[in-house]
Amino acid sequence: MRSSSLFAAASLLFASFAFALDKPLNIEVTEEVACKRKTQRGDKIDVHYRGTLESDGTEFDASYKRGTPLSFTVGKGQVIKGWDEGLLDMCPGEKRKLTIQPEWAYGSRSMGPIPANSVLIFETELVSIAGVPKEEPAAADSADEGEAREEL
Repeated sequence: MRSSSLFAAASLLFASFAFALDKPLNIEVTEEVACKRKTQRGDKIDVHYRGTLESDGTEFDASYKRGTPLSFTVGKGQVIKGWDEGLLDMCPGEKRKLTIQPEWAYGSRSMGPIPANSVLIFETELVSIAGVPKEEPAAADSADEGEAREEL
């Protein structure tokens, strides 16, 4: 009886772990910032980022090297789905690490230095939301700082 309970518990744990790996997007807040107005679909935003391949850590792009953040409208399909979803509800100054599975990145096609079916990691920093005045930095709730958050 006890061995079947252990087997059931181990199976449940494995299934939970496997489910987490299958999520198309994992969001880890690496620097939390409190604000009154977070990003929403339709916002034009400026984002600094560094993109690497999960497989070997190769950097394939970085706005920091160009000294200019990327500007785009969230939720309009101008960027990969992992960005459209992963940069929502974000405050200016906030930093996130996005781990994006191929189905929310470039899928089965290669894109420049990115091989087909690649899992991508982006270190992102929201610079600004167009039309939203810059707020004075507010201290983040220390209980929430550094917490990882899984989405979708």
